[in-house]
Amino acid sequence: MKIATFNINGIKARIDALPAWLDEASPDVALLQEIKSVDDGFPRELFEERGYNVETHGQKGFNGVAILSKRPLEDVTRGLPGDDTDEQARWIEATVVGDHRALRLCGLYLPNGNPAPGPKYDYKLAWMDRLHARARDLLASEEPVLMGGDYNIIPQDEDAARPDAWREDALARPESRAAFRRILNLGFTEAFRAQVQGPGHYTFWDYQAGAWNKNDGIRIDHFLLSPQAADLMTDCGIDKDIRGRDKPSDHVPLWVELNA
Repeated sequence: MKIATFNINGIKARIDALPAWLDEASPDVALLQEIKSVDDGFPRELFEERGYNVETHGQKGFNGVAILSKRPLEDVTRGLPGDDTDEQARWIEATVVGDHRALRLCGLYLPNGNPAPGPKYDYKLAWMDRLHARARDLLASEEPVLMGGDYNIIPQDEDAARPDAWREDALARPESRAAFRRILNLGFTEAFRAQVQGPGHYTFWDYQAGAWNKNDGIRIDHFLLSPQAADLMTDCGIDKDIRGRDKPSDHVPLWVELNA
């Protein structure tokens, strides 16, 4: 089963690019972030005609997550537990049954947190505390679990072309990296780094200052796999080339293949 995560930076802006990538890459499941659309405004027919089931957790104008799946989506839940007052659409879960195993898939769009320090950074760290709690509960199920999406975390210096430029940014501050490691240390495997080592691998290039042409990127999109899911992994990679196509997102898809 091929599962991808892709921050599309607006469904309206990616109305041609996203279907073109789906037709080419043909993931069984795509976790989408920043759909920037209310549920009723999401063009689900465009994906249903391609054989995808569609579940969204939308919000007008910003945020918003979705799951596209060629297999039925069961037990869909929306919103990260732990704060009933949080109205930002950043989390969606569903179960997908493969040929051999059922998978619990979680699509997430972790807060950016800038400017840091400040209220937005406080929200980011509090959200990560809630994510830690949910991740712990998911592990307790002892089932294959995948948490994929835009984490807005640069885990290590090698995950940025210019690490010094990000020292004080919310994506790379010590508190952010420590919160990410606490989740990993529960027992998750970071899929890409389990397959590929070394610098120079990125999933995001800013629209400004010629970042793409300079390969001035960062790696902030990740899959975290429970031990049961990690045992099923056969490959993981980045679809880098689509960043150079017409009207691209500033992110590119990351994908993982599981023998499920």
